[in-house]
Amino acid sequence: MAALLHYYAHPGQRFSQVNSAMWRAAQTVEAITSVDLYRDYPRHIIDVGHEQRLIADHDAVLLQFPLFWYSSPSLLKEWIDLVFADGFAYGEGGDKLRGKRMMLAVTASASQQAYSPEGYQHYPLRTFLTPFEQTARLSMMRFGAPYVMFEALKAAPGAHAAGFARLLTAIRDDHFDWDRAEQAEILTHDTLPLTEKA
Repeated sequence: MAALLHYYAHPGQRFSQVNSAMWRAAQTVEAITSVDLYRDYPRHIIDVGHEQRLIADHDAVLLQFPLFWYSSPSLLKEWIDLVFADGFAYGEGGDKLRGKRMMLAVTASASQQAYSPEGYQHYPLRTFLTPFEQTARLSMMRFGAPYVMFEALKAAPGAHAAGFARLLTAIRDDHFDWDRAEQAEILTHDTLPLTEKA
């Protein structure tokens, strides 16, 4: 069984349908640790030592957020800036995350077609997530393809939220195929790389 640490970062939760549904679905998965960053740090005063101990005690970190201006909400960026510190995540003695896993669960308001060279976003979604992937690599973590929902402002959240719960359960129970996940571009509720026992 893997120790899974799930972070949720959404500053406008009362307006969210998909991310709120994903958060509620995550609460039904037992034996994982879930953290709502905007609930725990409303003034953005992050307890860095506590957060570093949390990550050190877990095998995998999953960051859930809506894409805001081609990045994460600001509190999640600040959390990364402070928690993934020199001497902890990189640099001299900074090997505390070696061998752990990182994955993103991202919602985007635009369509998948928009995230293409022909679309108005011009680049694939993964291009905008490169800073997270490189953060993981610099920290000696393995990075799985993001779990994505496009057109999140229009779509019904049910299947995506249920898939999110299956994803969390599979990671917890070691039924998630990380090797296949690392080869994929993105994952959706119907393309999760689960092993036969999941």
